[in-house]
Amino acid sequence: MLFSRFKTHLPTPEEALKGRPERDFTVPDRHTVLGNPLLGPYPAGLEIADFGLGCFWGAERKFWQTDGVWTTLVGYQGGHTPHPTYEEVCSGHTGHTEAVRVVYDPAVVPYTALLKLFWESHDPTQGFRQGNDVGTQYRSAIYTHSPAQQQAAESSRDAYRAVLHTSGYGDITTEILPADATRPFYPAEDYHQQYLDKNPAGYCTIGGTGVSCPVGVASAGD
Repeated sequence: MLFSRFKTHLPTPEEALKGRPERDFTVPDRHTVLGNPLLGPYPAGLEIADFGLGCFWGAERKFWQTDGVWTTLVGYQGGHTPHPTYEEVCSGHTGHTEAVRVVYDPAVVPYTALLKLFWESHDPTQGFRQGNDVGTQYRSAIYTHSPAQQQAAESSRDAYRAVLHTSGYGDITTEILPADATRPFYPAEDYHQQYLDKNPAGYCTIGGTGVSCPVGVASAGD
């Protein structure tokens, strides 16, 4: 199951695992580093951003270390299976990618700054992989929570694509789609949350292309 063709082929809704009506595991109440609630409620004025950039362990740490980020949590997004487990996502039979939800204060860190961190923290030209990690769950993705976020994400992609091409990289394969009812964020299991805080020497493959992403290419309307 783990090494099927679905590792590099997104399943259709009919091919995907059926899942379950609710998750069968608990999610911690609070962030182990920031101390704030993982699942909310979140204070008024904060915004949500969702990113997929490879293995979510190292990706989450990148964001929780950023000033203005109130909390982070990892999960699964962009697939078909309701309330999937980690093993199911890794099988490729759910269609999800490993994602990081970032709850942030736009008065401190604008969405465009989060986009810059996203682009520079991985190689967005690799399709269904990130480095040695191969599978649809490692694909690059941005799931947006407003038309302004969607516009800013697309503008930053276009700007970064130009400088990547100049540096010899191929086209960006990042999917940029609304985080609507068809792409809910499903929190991952307890042991994945803030994994690198609990396991400082744990596995981390986060690493970018070394090519700087232009900033200020669009306004997220924050």
